[in-house]
Amino acid sequence: MDYTGLIQMLLEDMESPAPSGAKRIITFADPRHYDAFELTLQELKALHPDWPDLPTSRALKAVLTPLSGSAKHLDPYKNDILIEEDSLVQVHTLANKTSQGPGIPYGVKQIQAPKAWSTSTGYRIKIGVIDTGADYYHPDLRGSLAKGINLLNRHMLPFDDNGHGTHIAGTIAAANSTEGMIGVAPRATIYPVKAFDHNGSAYVSDIIQGIDWCIRNRMHIINMSFGMKTRSKALLEIVNKAYVSGISIIASSGNDSKRRNIDYPAKYPQTISVGATDRHRRIASFSNRGEFIDIYAPGDKIISSWTQGKYHEMSGTSMATSHVSGAIALLLAQNPDLMPDEIKALLQQTATPIKSRKGQRRPVEGLEVNALKLLKEGMKKKKPKP
Repeated sequence: MDYTGLIQMLLEDMESPAPSGAKRIITFADPRHYDAFELTLQELKALHPDWPDLPTSRALKAVLTPLSGSAKHLDPYKNDILIEEDSLVQVHTLANKTSQGPGIPYGVKQIQAPKAWSTSTGYRIKIGVIDTGADYYHPDLRGSLAKGINLLNRHMLPFDDNGHGTHIAGTIAAANSTEGMIGVAPRATIYPVKAFDHNGSAYVSDIIQGIDWCIRNRMHIINMSFGMKTRSKALLEIVNKAYVSGISIIASSGNDSKRRNIDYPAKYPQTISVGATDRHRRIASFSNRGEFIDIYAPGDKIISSWTQGKYHEMSGTSMATSHVSGAIALLLAQNPDLMPDEIKALLQQTATPIKSRKGQRRPVEGLEVNALKLLKEGMKKKKPKP
């Protein structure tokens, strides 16, 4: 395979991208070819230090790069490489409005997290939140945020220019008991991974790099409050790599009121897919539901932290996902040896049944997370130290 020729083609594409801004993810039919490609790239960079960087992912063994509108010129390599559209992904949220600090929000109470705090507060659990960033100056998050990474500008902290990521972080780990709010796991540590811009949009390639960063930095949990309708082989591969490495991946199912389908990546079995309930413990009208949902959590009219030290009320399966991530943090702080499949099973075994509305055939429509029962059952499975 002519790696030098392929590299030169990709570099030319970077210099003249399509007007539409089309991007591609390139993987290799034989993953071993990536190593030879990367070695050739390093050799060429040493000879030509002024050449632009080709974004790559060792974890995925892929090239993540903008390309010209047509990939026809890459046909000579069609038996050696796989090309897929680098799709745009949106955060899973509906309308929001300004609010006051809620103290302990109803959702945190509904999943019985406060009753678990005498046993666990999520201490030392690392949660990668792939989102729009976080407000590092918010009084409720000052003690909850680590450095993280800004994938859109690696020279800057992952500051939130949208609000969604700050809202997610607050529900998971806000810790201001005197005048602000408290999240589900107030002593867990959030690592903001900024892959989404001020509009709440990200490319699949940025999300892949975010998951890659979480694997390399040994996160215990990845919160993914976003989704898309199309399947991505490259995204599935990196999700699987995180799963195999022992990371619990919590993903929102989408806000389309669908009964037989949910968004990706929540549809991948390696994730824990989350639907939303309301304060009456009913499935929220906007939430996707059905067989692909692993667990539900409060996601309707959730008040949490916002940029500029404020608070907003938001609805969406995004909000539900952050409750589940917090509950798992409480569990892992007490039993860090649990693997993702064990955690999913425990979530479902200890959940509160969601009763169906009148007139529906099934008596139970789903399962809502119960942090207290989850923690109690999870501690029973703790392996004694030798």
